Amino acid sequence: MASSIYLPLPPRGNGYREKGRLSNGLPSYSTAVQEKLGHRHSQELPWTTPITLPIPGVQTRRLLILVPNAARFHQFSVARFGRRKGPAFLCFSIFALIFTVFALAKRFAMQDKKWPTTPFSTPPTLVFGREELQRIWQWEIQSGHYPSGQKIPEQIGFTTIPTNPALPPRKATIPSRYRKPLGPIITDTVGTGPRRVYLDIQSPPPNIAFPPRPVPGSVADLDVIMEHCDFSQQKYVRDCLEVLRLGGGLDNGQRLRRGKMDEWKYIYMEHERDGDNLADPSEVRMALGNGIAPRPTQGIQDRNAGLSKKPAAEWEPPLVLREPLRHIPYSSLPSPCEEENPRLFHMFWTGPFTDKPYMALMSFLYTQNTGIHAHENIADAPVCRPQFWVWINPGPAAAVPNPSALRDMYDQLKNNAWAAPFLHPRFKDVIQFKLWNTTEQLDGIPELKDEWRALKETLFNSGGHIIDVPEAKLKAKHSLSAAQSSTIMQSSANSSEQLRPSPTNGDKSEDDDMFNRMGSKSSDSYDKLSVVLSDMARFILCHRFGGIYLDADTVLLRDWEELWGWKGAFAYRWSRLEKYNTAVLRMNKNSALGTFLFRTALKNGLDFHPMSVSRYTKDAYLEGLLLRLPDALFDSAWLNTEYYQRDRPPQPYFYEFADFFDTPVQNSAAPQALGFNGFFKGAYSYHYHNYWWKAFDPSRNFPDLGPRFIAGERLARTTTAPAIYTAGGRISEPAESENFVADDKRDLDWATVVKRTFEAYIRGETPNMYGEWIKW
Repeated sequence: MASSIYLPLPPRGNGYREKGRLSNGLPSYSTAVQEKLGHRHSQELPWTTPITLPIPGVQTRRLLILVPNAARFHQFSVARFGRRKGPAFLCFSIFALIFTVFALAKRFAMQDKKWPTTPFSTPPTLVFGREELQRIWQWEIQSGHYPSGQKIPEQIGFTTIPTNPALPPRKATIPSRYRKPLGPIITDTVGTGPRRVYLDIQSPPPNIAFPPRPVPGSVADLDVIMEHCDFSQQKYVRDCLEVLRLGGGLDNGQRLRRGKMDEWKYIYMEHERDGDNLADPSEVRMALGNGIAPRPTQGIQDRNAGLSKKPAAEWEPPLVLREPLRHIPYSSLPSPCEEENPRLFHMFWTGPFTDKPYMALMSFLYTQNTGIHAHENIADAPVCRPQFWVWINPGPAAAVPNPSALRDMYDQLKNNAWAAPFLHPRFKDVIQFKLWNTTEQLDGIPELKDEWRALKETLFNSGGHIIDVPEAKLKAKHSLSAAQSSTIMQSSANSSEQLRPSPTNGDKSEDDDMFNRMGSKSSDSYDKLSVVLSDMARFILCHRFGGIYLDADTVLLRDWEELWGWKGAFAYRWSRLEKYNTAVLRMNKNSALGTFLFRTALKNGLDFHPMSVSRYTKDAYLEGLLLRLPDALFDSAWLNTEYYQRDRPPQPYFYEFADFFDTPVQNSAAPQALGFNGFFKGAYSYHYHNYWWKAFDPSRNFPDLGPRFIAGERLARTTTAPAIYTAGGRISEPAESENFVADDKRDLDWATVVKRTFEAYIRGETPNMYGEWIKW
C-alpha cells in the first residue's frame, strides 16, 4: 500500500515545527546556512580527467596525462549560463582558444621576427658611437667631475686606465707578484688627486645649542652616502637620515650613539698630497694591473658592437668639446668662488608670486650661508656665498613674450606682497630676479641654436606626448611687430608653474583654457604646458650658467656647502624606480655631459621629461656621470606615500604629500612640539610635489615679516582676509585688525610651523638653524 513520505523538519525559530511538505527527491534546506553547506559539499566533477598512452619501447608502463574534462566544463557552463546559453558559451570559448593558439604560433614561429614596440619595450635613443661615449667619460673624469670610486661600465670599452684628479691615489699594498693583469677592458680609474681628510663635525661644549656651519670647501663623499641610503640595497630612509645627521653634525648636543663614527663620516676636506704613506701614481697603476693594456686591433669589425642605436638614425659626428677643466682643491683656489663652479640655485616660475616661491626663498635665507647674519662687508670671509636666481615669466606658457616684459616683471614684483620683501637691498647680493625668454635661451645653447627651430612643433614634448599649440593661441596674447613675432613665436614662449585664481562660472573661459593657464588651481586643471617646458628649462639653465636647479615646490632644510664641493652632476631617484627625478638637478656649465644630453634630446623630439633623460643616459651607459642620488636626501616622504618602508618610517610619517599641509589629527601634536628640528632632520631639502592650491598658513595667509615689511602685509591682508563686522556694522579693516591666539588653528600643520619658523628669523625674533641672527 502506497503511503506518503514526509521528511522530519527541525523546529522553526518561533518554537513550532514547519508544516509538512511532500518530498520530491530534491535536497531540502531549512536555513541559509544549511543551504550554503549543502552546496559546498555537493558532488562536482573534476576539471581534469586522466588518460594513459603507451610508451614506445616500454610495454609494462603507460604515460599518464591529465586533459581537460569536457563534462566538467559543460556542467560549469550550464550552471552559470543555463541549458540554452551554456553550450553556446562553451563552443565559443573553445573556438577562441584555438584561434589564440594559432595566432601566437604564426606570430612567433619565424625566428627572424622582432619583438613589437610596446610601452614596456621602448626603442633605443642612442645616437653616439662608442668612441664619442669614451670622449665624454674622459672629459668629465679629467675635469674632476667624477670623484667616485665606482666602476666605469664595460660597454664603454676603455682599453687604457683614465687618470682621475678628483680621487686620491690608492695605497699600494699588494705585492707585485700577486697582482692580476688587466683584461682588455678597463673599468677603474687611477686617482692622482689630493688626499682626503674626513671630518668629525660637532660643536665643542658648552656651545652645543646649535650645529656648526659646514666647513667652507668641504665635500660630501656621495659614495659613502650611497652605501647607507641606496633603496636598491634595501636601505631605509630613516637610517639614511640618521647617518646624514650624525655625519653632518646636525645632532649637536643630542648624540646618543656611542662608539667610533668613522663609517658614518661622509664629509671630507681636500689637501694637497704630501707623499705620506701614499703610492706614486705609477705604482697605483701597477696596483690595478700590469700597466696599460693596448687596444686590441685584430678581429674587430664593428667598433659599436653591443650598442643599440636609435632606429632610422645615423651616428652623430664627433662632439665639439672644449679643453677639460683643471681640478683644484678648495684650499688652493685664489678666491672662494670658482668661475667654472658657480654656486647658483635656479628656480623657474610663471605669473605673479604666491606663498610657494616665497617659501623656497625663505628657506634659502634660513639655511644657506648667504652672509645676511654678518655685517654687510664680508668680502674677506673665506666662504663662497650662494645666489638664488629666480627666472620669471608673467604670462602663460603658450603666450608670446611682451616687449615690455622686463619692466612689467619688476612692476609686478614691487606690487606683490609675497615678492616685494626680496627686493630689499639686504638681499640684493644673494637673490636676483631674471626674465626668461625661450628664444634667447635656446639660442644660447650651441648644441641647439642652429637646429631647434626646425623642431618648434615639439617644444611641448613630455615623454613623447606632444602638445600642439595652435598658432592662433600664440598671436592672441600680445601685439608684436612682424620682426618680433617671426623670431619669438618660434619659441612658443615661456613657462613654469604658478597658482592663478580660476573663473567661478561653469563655462570653459579663455582663462581656464589649457593654453592660457598660469598655474594649477587644482589637481583637475593642471598647468601642463608650463610643467613640460620647465623640464627643458632646467637643463638649459644648468648648462648655460652652471649650478643647481630646484623645483618651486622645494623647501631647503640645511646648508648645501658639501654638495657644492662635490663637482659631479646629479639628480635623484624616482621613488622605487631606477629613474631620475629632476626636481633637483646639478650640472656643470658647458660640460660634455650637457652636450650629450642636448644633442640626444634634439634627435628625440626635444624631450626632456625625467623618464626620457633616464633612457638617454641608460642607453649610452652614462648613468655614472649623472648620479642618481637616493630620494631620502631631497624627498624623504616619497617612499612612504607609495606604501614602501611603512614598517620603519622616518619622522615625520606622511601617508601622502597632503599631510604636509593638512597634518592628520593623530599626528598633529608633532609639528608644534618638535618644530623645524623634527622635520626630516638630516635631509637637504623637502619636495612636497605640487599642491599649489594649498596655503602654507591658512589663518595667516600673508608674509608675516614684521614692521619692516608691514606695507606688503597690509596689502596681502586686504586682498585675502575679510573685513570684521559686528551687529552694528563694520568696525575695522582687515589690515588694521588685531589677531588673537584664540583665533588661530588649534593644531598647527607642518607647513604652517615651517613657514612661521622662517618668518621669525627674518623678523629678528629667533636665530636660524645654525644659531645666527640676521643683521640689517
